[in-house]
Amino acid sequence: MSFQTSLKRWVPYVALAVAPAFALADSDTEKLSKDPKNWAMQAGGLANQRYSELKQVNKDNAKNLQVAWTFSTGVLRGHEGGPLVIGDTMYVHSPFPNKVYAIALEDQRIKWKYEPKQDPAVIPVMCCDVVNRGVAYANGKVFLQQADTTLVALDAKSGKEIWKVKTGNPKIGETNTNTPHIFKDKVLTGISGGEFGVRGRITAYDINTGKEVWKAFSTGPDNEMLIDPAATMTWTDGKMAPVGKDSSLKTWQGDQWKIGGGTTWGWYSYDPALNVVYYGTGNPSTWNPRQRPGDNKWSMTIFARDLDTGKARWAYQMTPHDEWDYDGVNEMILADVKVKGKMHKALVHFDRNGFGYTLDRVSGALLVAEKFDPAVNWATHVDMKSGRPQVVAAYSTDKNGPDVNSKGICPSALGTKDMQPATYSPKTGLFYVPTNHVCMDYEPFKVEYTAGQPYVGSTLSMYPAPDSHGGMGNFIAWDAGTGKIVWSKPEKFSVWSGALSTAGDVVFYGTLEGYLKAVDNNGKELWKFKTPSGIIGNVNTWEYKGKQYIGVLSGIGGWAGIGLAAGLQNATDGLGAVGGYKELAHYTELGGVLTVFALPGK
Repeated sequence: MSFQTSLKRWVPYVALAVAPAFALADSDTEKLSKDPKNWAMQAGGLANQRYSELKQVNKDNAKNLQVAWTFSTGVLRGHEGGPLVIGDTMYVHSPFPNKVYAIALEDQRIKWKYEPKQDPAVIPVMCCDVVNRGVAYANGKVFLQQADTTLVALDAKSGKEIWKVKTGNPKIGETNTNTPHIFKDKVLTGISGGEFGVRGRITAYDINTGKEVWKAFSTGPDNEMLIDPAATMTWTDGKMAPVGKDSSLKTWQGDQWKIGGGTTWGWYSYDPALNVVYYGTGNPSTWNPRQRPGDNKWSMTIFARDLDTGKARWAYQMTPHDEWDYDGVNEMILADVKVKGKMHKALVHFDRNGFGYTLDRVSGALLVAEKFDPAVNWATHVDMKSGRPQVVAAYSTDKNGPDVNSKGICPSALGTKDMQPATYSPKTGLFYVPTNHVCMDYEPFKVEYTAGQPYVGSTLSMYPAPDSHGGMGNFIAWDAGTGKIVWSKPEKFSVWSGALSTAGDVVFYGTLEGYLKAVDNNGKELWKFKTPSGIIGNVNTWEYKGKQYIGVLSGIGGWAGIGLAAGLQNATDGLGAVGGYKELAHYTELGGVLTVFALPGK
């Protein structure tokens, strides 16, 4: 089977990451999220910190955690995201066909189930499994972003449709995997399909009516990107300066920006004091860099936008002219961080390219950019004056050219971290980060664009970082003020779950083998439990009737688990992931189960 044929069979690369649900103004989600008894947004709150003030479960008693109850979603594919908990009700989602369940916490009774009718033809145009990153909640509505690009608002009490709107077109490769994000009176969503030549964008809708409020593209003319050439700023020559006229168009050849990628399937955050939304854009299309000369702005970029208008305040491109598929969609975590003795309202981002970035979220100024895995070798460092990574020629797939296999590139295309979210603990001031310790060989080739067909143009092989601990992952603690790893806990496979930190001085994460693990703030393992399938979901916590619960979805899949999820066997299938993670089949099997834990007793 040829690479392109296998690609069509399962679809290329990653899925959409979605973000939290919250709200201000006439939305009640922000208020609900401030009560730690709820888990009202996918990321726990507006700032994407994934931290809980609950502390009934603590570093001394976490070893006593046991299963409280379980729930099967009835779907056997990769389960990303996690459940929401509002008061006495939990809302659980599944991968395609994107079922939603409302469950009574009292007795785990299913209050209602929603199963959208979707054309299965959408499955072959979903890259890297048919995942979904969860539902959102606001004002008595549950919001679901379906795979087929339908955004639907459901009545939280009955599950009946209130409104729905189409946000894209699967016939040209546009799909969705992200969670809807709710800020104030708007629900924001993105688009997937960077491996199909989709033009990335973020769109805001009114939460009450579904009416489009604004839309901002990642590439193209200034007016379509909602960029003001004189007022939208970027890091230039050691300071912030206006992006200037046609900042994107000048960095693409001809009309390539129309199929230029820059998709937006990750997690978004929001600062209500600044009224600014933060998010990242993905890789440029195609993966053969020779076919798209230039910096390919504004793919691979952190955007800060005014929530009410969508206007870009500032932009920072992390990987100009990406040659390795280092998507920039990973979460933006908002926190106060001290850098060189000065406190900043900061944005912290762990990019696929292997660098951990700390920016001033008010101005957009670059403060810190350091490797968060020592194995990273494609660039020596980020030049702090230009903000550009300094590429090592031997690992430049553009310099080496098409039909040349560039070997030993670290990290692989799935990045030092993919979309699985990190957590920040205000108690310790540290970020706890799930990482991939994986390298690759990368061979670009010429590919023609056909709407709705894979537009990748590269063959990949993946493997653990050589001359290291032998595993494919680490769980690390990171100091964002200095850009240094505080401690690192090696794992056999990539850590593909979202992490959770708590006021009880316990940090939770899941492994691809299926273990949910609890460690203390120093990385010492306190407890682990083997769930029914590999974990690529996100850990969360809530309280009901005075008892704290910890929950996680298990169900192997996603990019790392695509071999198991889609039954692929050729090493280069799944853009190299099948060969890289072939051992997974000896440790886990397909599943789709929510496992809930608590301490024993009443």
